[in-house]
Amino acid sequence: MLADHSDIQAAVARLCEDFPGPYWRDLDRRRAYPSAFVDALAAAGYLAVLIPEKYGGSGLDLRAACAVLEQVQRSGCNGAACHAQMYTMGTLLKHGSDAQKEEYLPQIATAKLRLQAFGVTEPTSGTDTTRIRTTAVRDGDVYRVTGQKVFISRTEHSDLMLLLVRTTPREAVAKPTDGMSVLLVDLRTAVGNGLTIKPLATMMNHATTELFFDDLAVPARNLIGVEGKGFGYILDSMNAERILIAAECVGDARWFVAKASAYATERQVFGRPIGQNQGVQFPIARAHVQAEAAALMVEKAAALFDAGEKCGAEANMAKLLASEASAAAGDVCIQTHGGYGFAEEYDVERKFRETRLYQVAPISTNLILSFVATHVLGMPKSF
Repeated sequence: MLADHSDIQAAVARLCEDFPGPYWRDLDRRRAYPSAFVDALAAAGYLAVLIPEKYGGSGLDLRAACAVLEQVQRSGCNGAACHAQMYTMGTLLKHGSDAQKEEYLPQIATAKLRLQAFGVTEPTSGTDTTRIRTTAVRDGDVYRVTGQKVFISRTEHSDLMLLLVRTTPREAVAKPTDGMSVLLVDLRTAVGNGLTIKPLATMMNHATTELFFDDLAVPARNLIGVEGKGFGYILDSMNAERILIAAECVGDARWFVAKASAYATERQVFGRPIGQNQGVQFPIARAHVQAEAAALMVEKAAALFDAGEKCGAEANMAKLLASEASAAAGDVCIQTHGGYGFAEEYDVERKFRETRLYQVAPISTNLILSFVATHVLGMPKSF
């Protein structure tokens, strides 16, 4: 049975009404961070939905978080500015120590601290995470971090970052996934003291950066879980990330379909609505079908995650289906609007640029297909 979060979605929709298209278009032109929007979501408690009540959060499940982000996108806004604060909980909640949770979660829940950065990707390794080169060497009561990360979003607007590092060389471990660890980095003190952040301009307003670590000292007490077991911890955040972003893509797809349907119904050419023509209405209808099918896979993946069951395959499939559905719906929406689909004032081109990212990140479509082929269907690995 599908979970009903209509009350949450109605409240989120009302909040999003205060941040209409002109707000986002202005930010997009200036490549500025939506601080007012993020603050409003945090003040309303939506960024703390996964944090247990004893730490000041709502104590809800991933399906509730999906409902929040899906509605944000469906309302024409952009949850990419803050969604990491939800999916990083997959690592911190499950594997953080009691002391770490007591120190950080109440401050995150009340928006005194932002945990918006997730440092995994590197220039040379890309999605081959086992080959990361950023290292952390234990030196008394600190780890000294050296290396580089790329395409790490929101570091300039976050107080904390979950950072994946190598604490044991790849050639010195039994399995490539061994020997990696997760550190919780306090960005407030790290910047200028071993960490340099360089903004990276992209086709969408995503606050993306490159990070350079030069002997950055991170307190050993900020190690998440056990040294060398970090890859498994990160997977919990990665599965949550893929499911939540899939929910966002469903929201985008539904926004595109609604926008295209309304325009096709209103726009008159040759004395009749263009939506009366099957050549216009059929692609929109197909986009709707694809979006609703993807939504069902998102629901299944989130339910498995909430039940504590294995959900890697479902998380990946949800992300693939939803990202393809949103991209297809965006393309149909542009085609339906014709030249106006490229005009800023309609918001279609902005939303299309934003949603197109998710066929590449946080994991590419080809890697998802490779995962399904080998881990679900049992075929030989292709690499």
